Amino acid sequence: MVRSVGRFRAVPTPSLRGRHQGREPSVPRGPEGLRARLGVRSVAGQVFVLQAVVVVLLVVAAVAALVLESRHDSTQEARNRSLAVAETFAHSPGIVAALDRPEPSVVLQPRAEEARRHSDVDFIVAMTTDGIRYTHPNPALIGKHFLGTTAPAAAGRSFTETYTGTLGKSVRAVVPVTRPDGSVAGLVSAGITVDKVSGVVVRQLPVVLGAAAAALALATGGAALVTRRLRRQTHGLDPAEMTSMYEHHDAVLHAVREGVLIVGDERRLLLANDEARRLLDLPPDAEGRSVTDLGLAPSLAGLLASGREATDEVQPSGDRLLAVNHRPTSGNGGPPGSVATIRDSTELRALSDRAEAARRRLKLLYDAGGRIGSTLDVVRTAEELTAVAVPRLADYVTVDLVDTVLKGGEPTAATGTSMRRTAVSGIRQDQPLYPLGELIKFVPSTPQAFGFGSGRAVLEPDLTLFSGWQEQDPDRAKRIVEFGLHSLITVPLSARGVVLGMANFWRSQEPRPFDEADLSLAEELVARAALCIDNARRYTREHSMAVTLQRSLLPRGTPEQSALDVAHRYLPAHSGVGGDWFDVIPLSGRRVALVVGDVVGHGLHAAATMGRLRTAVQNFSSLDLPPDEILAHLDELVTGIDQEEAPGHTGVEVTGATCVYAIYDPVSRICTFARAGHPLPALVRPDGSVDFPDLPVGTPLGLGGLPFETAELRLPEGSRLVLYTNGLLEHRERDIDTGLELLRKALAHPGRTPEETCRSVLDALEPARSSDDVVLLVARTRVLDESRIAEWEVPSDPAAVGRVRADVTGRLEEWQVDEETAFSTELILSELITNAIRYADGPIRVRLLRDDKLICEVCDSSNTSPHMRRATSTDEGGRGLFLVAQFAERWGTRYTAEGKVIWTEQPLRGTNEPAQGRPGVPGPCPARD
Repeated sequence: MVRSVGRFRAVPTPSLRGRHQGREPSVPRGPEGLRARLGVRSVAGQVFVLQAVVVVLLVVAAVAALVLESRHDSTQEARNRSLAVAETFAHSPGIVAALDRPEPSVVLQPRAEEARRHSDVDFIVAMTTDGIRYTHPNPALIGKHFLGTTAPAAAGRSFTETYTGTLGKSVRAVVPVTRPDGSVAGLVSAGITVDKVSGVVVRQLPVVLGAAAAALALATGGAALVTRRLRRQTHGLDPAEMTSMYEHHDAVLHAVREGVLIVGDERRLLLANDEARRLLDLPPDAEGRSVTDLGLAPSLAGLLASGREATDEVQPSGDRLLAVNHRPTSGNGGPPGSVATIRDSTELRALSDRAEAARRRLKLLYDAGGRIGSTLDVVRTAEELTAVAVPRLADYVTVDLVDTVLKGGEPTAATGTSMRRTAVSGIRQDQPLYPLGELIKFVPSTPQAFGFGSGRAVLEPDLTLFSGWQEQDPDRAKRIVEFGLHSLITVPLSARGVVLGMANFWRSQEPRPFDEADLSLAEELVARAALCIDNARRYTREHSMAVTLQRSLLPRGTPEQSALDVAHRYLPAHSGVGGDWFDVIPLSGRRVALVVGDVVGHGLHAAATMGRLRTAVQNFSSLDLPPDEILAHLDELVTGIDQEEAPGHTGVEVTGATCVYAIYDPVSRICTFARAGHPLPALVRPDGSVDFPDLPVGTPLGLGGLPFETAELRLPEGSRLVLYTNGLLEHRERDIDTGLELLRKALAHPGRTPEETCRSVLDALEPARSSDDVVLLVARTRVLDESRIAEWEVPSDPAAVGRVRADVTGRLEEWQVDEETAFSTELILSELITNAIRYADGPIRVRLLRDDKLICEVCDSSNTSPHMRRATSTDEGGRGLFLVAQFAERWGTRYTAEGKVIWTEQPLRGTNEPAQGRPGVPGPCPARD
């Protein structure tokens, strides 16, 4: 095998290796031996000699050029200096006057000599226009004729000329001396030898020659290093030997039945043998072009351009499959680039196709494992099955499920073969298949009905052949065939021995019909999806049961009361039910309690705990306890819930709950709050301003140890009180501060009803898929009109009972209360006031409230609660509360900071004044100060 050709390092052939491996061959003696030892015969020696000669010639040429340039510059410098000196002397002051004197030499000779010494020229001669000297360094020559040319200067023009004198090559300049009128008064000549100017250059010439010698030595050393490297690369071969080796390698390169490609460092093709040209169908001018411009398959071109190593990598090229080996040539000090060998392996096509099909199958199943069943939603899981199979397995995929599966149930024999189209995916939207959501009853001759009944998959390779599937819908079957759907696989969605529905795979654009391998792949794919759908179905069933339980534990409506207009919303979590709840509880004296709570956790246990807490709140509220006492009782209840579990119980424990409890009194407009770890309520005033009152917060229920505190707020009529759970504000896409600001903006709209407020809040804050329950309770306050309230202070004197009865009777007449109710009221108040005078100390207050019911309240300072007992026929007392219970519809006792209040309620019958607002409920009344 040839390892490298051309600019790449050559490896000697076996016939030549013996000469260069092991001991060096003997070298002949004499001139031939010396020439061989110096390497003159080798390419390396010849290159060394050539480089040395070239360097010497370059140095000689450089020195010669320097000398010639120095001579030229010296001559030019001599011209410039002589002309400058002559011009300066000719134009110096007093020259014209001296020339016009009878004896010019007396004045000019000393001045000329002094100027000559300062200017370092050889002579300065002043003369007549005819050339007779007035001055000269040799006084003997004064008066004699000037030997140079004077005619141009006599004509008024300065000039220089070169001549050879006694001192050697010299340059002189002759310039005219002109009078103010322009006439020439005389001439001045200055001269200098060239050697005097070029002396500096001559003195520098040894330095220049020394530098040239150093450069020659350096170049020679570099040439020697290059020569040594070249000798190593050529292994000391002479040109004849290299020619022989190249011819041998070239013959081997083009004779082997294996393609060889050599690619340079710029990803250009350097060499391709005949076999490579044949296998790759390369153009004649392929060498020198980039491998990406040779028309190769993209994968093969990418491999050659990348430089990565490859061993027997199969690459397509036209109708061939090529096995490619690719290695970089830069290893072990070689030149950059790569070499590739290729051989035809078309016979491996069938094996490669099967391997590729298996790879695609594994890839599809791998993707299906990651994409199908990402949620516990039946419909979404069916959609994921259709999405993953299009277009890698089929052009269209549909999933039909039994209706009961969509609701979490399990199919039964009564369901028959009726299924609902749950998911559809395809390469086009205008397919003629049954649309999404349609209920389909498959006839027994269809593959779907057969597969659903038998639990086996059915393959219809050619839908154009009548096989019974057309009987379902002949018109639709005709459109299906005309559309191009030509092959079908239908697989039952079977999990844990139950068939949930059918998955249908249709092929249209792919001309190849489904085969047994496709059927096997579809069955495996559907088996995975069926298990996920069954898990989602079971989760749907459990979730529906939990939601049903939770909704059954929540109030289905708000009770009739006249103190508040109430609207509420409850949104269960998508991932599982929680323990959020709310309640609206009417209390005595037309007061109303608002409760919102949240049990930590999700699932049936949280829902059941929520139900227990709600029941406890209703029971505690019936005792007319204040909010802080109710939360204290709830705290004890939550603490003891998990302690009731049997030993060894491993269920989920309740880790706490939050709650806010508020009581609104429509008479005083005071709302009393207490909260246990719950978010602050929002208060929307009639003008639309929103506030989150800073109420004292207690620890969540179940932690125990700290008392709860209450706070009172006086609310204007028409205020909206907004209670909610943290699921409304907290979301993974926003923090609680952002949620509070969104809530504030949604509430800041005056005049909205509670229903409108609920809608606007949920539109602004409801997440797409909430991970926690959401409870929202909005209550707008009302005030009971003063005209419907009557109050009296009663002294502790039995004689005062009659006066109070008379006042009560008068007020009942004003309210147009029927006589029967008025009589009962008089009797009830007489008994309650008498008991208060008898058993209590301090002031006694009586209050009547006329609403949809008549409410009587007697307040005293005693904390002792009366109890009803049945008196015997011989007892003189003990019948008072019994009579009160007989005449009143409801009665009870509530405790205050000052004592207790005994209250009764009686229905109003036969009044002439209609109730305001809705029937039985008074409308809004003006606010009381």
